[in-house]
Amino acid sequence: MQVLYAQTANSKEDDSASQLQNSMEHMYKLYLLMTSLLIKLRERAIDHQKRSEKKYIKTQEDVNPNMRFVDNFLLQKLAEDTALKAELESHKIQYWEQDGEYVELIYQDLIKSDLYESFMSNSKSSLENDVAFVVEVFREIIVSNNKLYDYFQDKNITWVDDFPVVNTFIVKLFKRITTKLKTEFFTPNLFKDKEDEAFGFKLMKATRDNFEVYNAEIISKTKNWDKDRIAKIDFVLLQMAICEFQEFPSIPTKVTINEYIELAKEYSTPKSNVFINGVLDKIVKDYRNQKTLNKKGRGLM
Repeated sequence: MQVLYAQTANSKEDDSASQLQNSMEHMYKLYLLMTSLLIKLRERAIDHQKRSEKKYIKTQEDVNPNMRFVDNFLLQKLAEDTALKAELESHKIQYWEQDGEYVELIYQDLIKSDLYESFMSNSKSSLENDVAFVVEVFREIIVSNNKLYDYFQDKNITWVDDFPVVNTFIVKLFKRITTKLKTEFFTPNLFKDKEDEAFGFKLMKATRDNFEVYNAEIISKTKNWDKDRIAKIDFVLLQMAICEFQEFPSIPTKVTINEYIELAKEYSTPKSNVFINGVLDKIVKDYRNQKTLNKKGRGLM
């Protein structure tokens, strides 16, 4: 949607494909960046303990430090995972080395929190407690930090849209952790298979190739609307939805309509979701009456 919206009629197809590929790669990079932040928080705690050991006048805490955070099962596994380390190096994830003040910002928020105090004082140690703690730290302290969010936005504008998707995925991934982790548990594939990976490119190309046809279809269903009053993003969403109706037989029409209504709510005008729902409903009814709706198998549901 974003790539199609940004493209002009004279743009080269290779340019849009490259933009889409880069956007996908940036999403994975954000995943690596978020997980590496947890690793850096643990390193910051270890550094604090080492500094405390060198004090001339030591407190009881300095002599017998509370190791619950450093020994947290999930944090340890993240730090020790060789596949994750290799991915961080290959993607050159060195943001926190360059912008360490954000690690310090989150670390200070963490150690001052009731969540941290409760975890550190809890004598019961278990996998479930360790995972639940990290998930809550991630949700309540990392993801909700406005300064960190602004930092991501400044680094890469596409991360604004990727942020909630990546964060939701990380939480779900952490909740699946067991004592016996599979190889590359923390370096999952961005796509489930080749077909999944190709979907976005096929949708974008087919929408571009049929731009005039889909536009005419939209205009014929919005005769009472001034074309210039229809939001440009609505045209793009409608074109993509029509493309799914005709070029993706296995996707049910109800699924397509619901998806583009949600996209309209997120990216377009307050009334766009109602407008898009009405236009797509008319188009589907016409296709069914004309027996031109290209659906089969699961797509008929």
